[in-house]
Amino acid sequence: MQVTRTPNPLADEVSRVLISFAEWLDAYGETSRDQQGFFAGPIGGYAKSLYYRSRLIGTAAVAPMIFCEAFLPSARRLFHRPVRFPIADAHYAMGFAFLYEATGDFSHLENAIHFLTELEKSRCRQFKEYCWGYPFNWVWRGGVIKEQTPLITTTPYVYEAFLQVCELHPRDEWKLILESIALHATTDIKAFRTSEAASSCSYTPFGEGGVINAAAYRAFLLTSASRVFCSDDYWKIAKRNLNFVLETQNQDGSWYYAVDGVRDFVDHFHTCFVMKALAKIHALTGHEDCLKALSKGVSYYLNNLFDEDDLPKPFSKAPRLTVYKRELYDCAECINLCLLLRDRFPRLQATLETVVREILDNWVKRDGSFRSRRLHLGWDNVPMHRWGQSQMFRALAFYLRETREASSDESRVTIAPVHQLSTLNSQPL
Repeated sequence: MQVTRTPNPLADEVSRVLISFAEWLDAYGETSRDQQGFFAGPIGGYAKSLYYRSRLIGTAAVAPMIFCEAFLPSARRLFHRPVRFPIADAHYAMGFAFLYEATGDFSHLENAIHFLTELEKSRCRQFKEYCWGYPFNWVWRGGVIKEQTPLITTTPYVYEAFLQVCELHPRDEWKLILESIALHATTDIKAFRTSEAASSCSYTPFGEGGVINAAAYRAFLLTSASRVFCSDDYWKIAKRNLNFVLETQNQDGSWYYAVDGVRDFVDHFHTCFVMKALAKIHALTGHEDCLKALSKGVSYYLNNLFDEDDLPKPFSKAPRLTVYKRELYDCAECINLCLLLRDRFPRLQATLETVVREILDNWVKRDGSFRSRRLHLGWDNVPMHRWGQSQMFRALAFYLRETREASSDESRVTIAPVHQLSTLNSQPL
């Protein structure tokens, strides 16, 4: 049966951009420098750790890196080598899976499978269960998280990549990996009781609790796993993390980054992380408190995390000097959030179209890749797979899949989407 599709110029333009990006990715390669590159090597790492120990001396130490970040972004090559990022591979796998669903072109599914194969290679092998982290040492105020330390903010993306592709092209070994990831999130990531009904969780197997988006990631992963593997035990753990996220929402609808009294900033993409998790948990469970929190969260989000052009801004109130005006990562997460919530909160439809239009008009480079940041003076054009490229590719592919499904009314009525035919069940992260 032939299915006709209503013309959609914006979606068609997105399709062309995605194909051009895929060609760029094939030519450029799958390793890149990174937003944290200035501080990932020994010199930058020492300077950053000094900043956390002694603000005055540390500020002088990091000043050259901050200057380069603002005026000479390509100087990253002097501080750290290009590396492969599991979180980017997961986004690329999901993006190509969306492209396959939108177009039916099997080569996109082959690309998605390729990135899953790379993810199998890059797991943190010192752990029994499947898990993933960063390929560099990450200096933060609490010390150093060594490379190949599992992160609860990375592993859930890999879980969803395997789940999404497994629905399209089932393999028993992928189902075993999914179960292993769920076991990692249950046993290696630690829980910290915060109230009678709630618990935060550790960022790594060795860390402390208190980071709100970390608990949101774990809550969603285990909620999904409870459905995929028919396990009430996963839901019991997930529900406590979910309650922590709900209990830490501020009266104005916002969430701080953490509840430690220090990292009490509100930024764009972490806010999106939290609300995306709540949106997906609500879609899976119908949990009414998720919808109530989202209603307050969306109101805060639209009123405080967009600038005068109705485009994403990094912080509601910047906690420190920022060297950029706008971030590709923020725009990508905005698109993802709007796609997940526009049916429940129609105001987000206009935001979605505005941001997609902005990306197509101003962020696509001649070589097919995306600009990374709009600085206060000029642009940061260094392509960074982890910091925006993969997220935007996935977001636009998600947009294309959703738009194509919505415009093909006949196919939506007569042909069940592939991801509903599988015994596995997911919502895109």
